[in-house]
Amino acid sequence: MRLIFLGPPGSGKGTQAEFVCQDQGIPQISTGDMLRNAISAGTELGLRAKATMDRGDLVSDSVILGLVEVRLQQPDCKNGCLFDGFPRTIEQAEGLVRLGITVDAVLELQVPDDAIVDRVTARRVHEASGRTYNILTRPPKVEGFDDLTGEPLVQRDDDKEETVRNRLGVYRAQTEPLIDYYRGLEMDFFVVDGTGSVEEISSRISAALDSVS
Repeated sequence: MRLIFLGPPGSGKGTQAEFVCQDQGIPQISTGDMLRNAISAGTELGLRAKATMDRGDLVSDSVILGLVEVRLQQPDCKNGCLFDGFPRTIEQAEGLVRLGITVDAVLELQVPDDAIVDRVTARRVHEASGRTYNILTRPPKVEGFDDLTGEPLVQRDDDKEETVRNRLGVYRAQTEPLIDYYRGLEMDFFVVDGTGSVEEISSRISAALDSVS
């Protein structure tokens, strides 16, 4: 099964994608994770991407498609995958078609902007491992420190309110047209309420995917 998750940054796509991938036995393809790895490694691409992401802007379609094409060539993608936060633009969606990748279903998580701002600005990260916490809903055992290593947690620049609101504006302008794009294609398209507990959202997603033909 090949799936696409759509939704604003901070809507919970990554968390829910993990559950779906475990259930379906397919890998999660997150361009955000790939970019953050490049940033952490200090590559030329990573440095350019960091400046763009810190402004809340989107990395170029050509860079994203290049990362995705390389990822899809890996053996674990043979039986399907879940695209987490990709494609972000119609150009990227068309690029996916050019790569010859068919999609079985598209799922859109809907969350109000104010709820996303509250959720994302409360996020804290252990930089070395990528473990993520939320000081409101999933806090660390000791405030400000990673549960496993005891090392300090940080708030990423792209998790600060001004950047989050900018990213939401970019999403509305550039990514929401994908909803109309995919609704116009012959495939399953689901709208899922992304508010509530993690378990409630996961249950809604499972019910939707159970009906995929």
